[in-house]
Amino acid sequence: MIDDLKKGIGLVRVKAAIELGKLKDKKAEKALIEALGDPNMGVRSNAAFALGELGSHEAVPRLISLLKDPEERVRKSAVKALGMIGANEAVIPLTRTLEHDTSHIVCKSAIRSLGQLGGPQALQAVERATSHPDVLLANMAQKTLETLKKQ
Repeated sequence: MIDDLKKGIGLVRVKAAIELGKLKDKKAEKALIEALGDPNMGVRSNAAFALGELGSHEAVPRLISLLKDPEERVRKSAVKALGMIGANEAVIPLTRTLEHDTSHIVCKSAIRSLGQLGGPQALQAVERATSHPDVLLANMAQKTLETLKKQ
């Protein structure tokens, strides 16, 4: 599957990234990190999520850089992966994403990931999001805030 990720046609590379994440095989970590630079948006997105499933701390700097990817789906996967990994160094970049990203889906994932990471900075960011003009995001932030305060 690692060969498929590196050399296959688009859909084959996308499927390989998905399967490698499901397998949670650390031997795929390097290839998945390299796939974060793939020109195919589906490969980048699925590689990011797969690295989250692997709990790849090595991928964190590259995942943080994907928070600025032009594709919403890639940013969402990177945000989710950072929360799954427990990347505390991503709290500030995730806070910026929550404050500046125009995608409702990415911001929703950022709230969830900040809730997973916890800590005072994450708590403050989620607290600010409770007054977000988008009612659904504000409600999600409120629920996440209640969970964070219980920890």
